[in-house]
Amino acid sequence: MPLLPTPDDHADAARLAHEAGQLLLGLRSRIGAEAADHVKDEGDRRSHELLMARLAELHPGDAVLSEEGADDQARLRAERVWIVDPLDGTREFGEPPRVDWAVHVALVIDEVAVAGAVALPGRALVLSTARPPTAAPGVDRIRLAVSRTRPPAAAQLLADALDAELVPMGSAGAKAMAVVLGEVDVYAHSGGQYEWDSAAPVAVALAAGLHCSRLDGAPLRYNQPNPWLPDLLICRAALAERVLDALR
Repeated sequence: MPLLPTPDDHADAARLAHEAGQLLLGLRSRIGAEAADHVKDEGDRRSHELLMARLAELHPGDAVLSEEGADDQARLRAERVWIVDPLDGTREFGEPPRVDWAVHVALVIDEVAVAGAVALPGRALVLSTARPPTAAPGVDRIRLAVSRTRPPAAAQLLADALDAELVPMGSAGAKAMAVVLGEVDVYAHSGGQYEWDSAAPVAVALAAGLHCSRLDGAPLRYNQPNPWLPDLLICRAALAERVLDALR
């Protein structure tokens, strides 16, 4: 019988993303009085420490993969692996009053992100599988989320193929949750990412009924020996076939 997440797994993902987000908000308030680079470094470190300590307390038998921690390959033998990004969008975090940064907490079982939460502390939001959001309907013209600093060339090609409007924004979590919230319709990333960039957003997006895959339509697989996950597509389910055709 396949191992399934428990109600506590969903609730803990949301709780820990919120706790880390509140810590980060407190640190961010010091920018101006202190150098932004110093606060950003402290944010990465202290959010990581909080998540590692809380996961050790709540789920001592589970493995953890964090952007800010050493990669213990023993996780590959674990049945349950938490994949976390303590501060997704460090650049935006360091530029108050920007809100397009996030905290990611996901649980992976059998290579699938089965529970997760994305906190958007600057917006006082936590979107999670504990209370799956309902994806908002689209609008007449497709809106495509792209990086505000490094938009890949493929984004413009896809926008042209779909006659889509480009919407620049910051972190991966912010872009993915913009699809869930109905602020954009498609997030297609081709510039390279790691598992912690998408595991929690994908868990939430799937729970909301969105399409999630690689850019070629292949399933997303997590807890791989190399956590590099080069590309990602999150979009409204009704658009998936059209977007995948355009990407091909």
